[in-house]
Amino acid sequence: MTEWSVVGVRHQGKEKGARMEEMERIARAAKELAKLGAPQVAVVLGSGLSGVFPVEGERTLPFSAIPGFPAPSVAGHAGEIAVGTVSGRTVLVQRGRLHFYEGHSLADVVLPVRAYARLGVKVLVLTNASGGIAYGLEAGDLVLLTDHINFLGQNPLQGPNLGPLGPRFPDMSEVYDRALRQVAHRVAGEVGITLKEGVYLATLGPSYETPAEIRAFRALGADLVGMSTVPEAIAARHAGLKVLGISCVTNLAAGVSPLPLSHEEVIETSQRRAADLGRLLTALVPRL
Repeated sequence: MTEWSVVGVRHQGKEKGARMEEMERIARAAKELAKLGAPQVAVVLGSGLSGVFPVEGERTLPFSAIPGFPAPSVAGHAGEIAVGTVSGRTVLVQRGRLHFYEGHSLADVVLPVRAYARLGVKVLVLTNASGGIAYGLEAGDLVLLTDHINFLGQNPLQGPNLGPLGPRFPDMSEVYDRALRQVAHRVAGEVGITLKEGVYLATLGPSYETPAEIRAFRALGADLVGMSTVPEAIAARHAGLKVLGISCVTNLAAGVSPLPLSHEEVIETSQRRAADLGRLLTALVPRL
């Protein structure tokens, strides 16, 4: 065997070991979550939204009790998993999320989603707070995501592929499921809530964007900007989950509004629209 062959074998061995280690980490998290129940739908609640979606008979675990789950460090993110029922449907609710800018690896950021896939979840609902880029959007608007632009500089699928979860090169032609969006529009009409649609662009953060960056993002086709969601959506599609994204526009982005941006405004606006988003999720989730 040549020297290069030996190096190749060693590299393959390291990749195989890394894959096995990550799959075992996902399995440990899923095993702990299975103690709460067997949901087929999971809902991730973003900034300031942790309390918008109560479930009946819920059983909860803090992130700290789940193997591999780091605790979120951002205000407005509770860091808790609950499993209960909504209209008889078993649902998992993730109250708060991890962000890349907190210093977590993308593998940690998407660990919850991968654990849900291992648990048997088929549909993932991702909510977030965002800045409005498109003209016509206003603070408080609820927007269904139709697509995204990944400006994080990294992809959660980089590194050894986790073959048991999905393929090396997964298709991303329709990350946010069209049929689920149609259901969401019908349900929103029934409960008297207006839903807009738009493309979400994810930046690394934690600094807010500059007016020049917002102009560039608008030219690229972005309607919304935020610091989350995209890694989870990519990991979910890789694992075969259907994804629905709902964004709450909490402020107009830099340069669109003359006012300075603040996280306090994000939390305040999220909480102001919490009741409507909660009504929407309560009516919608059992029909997904």
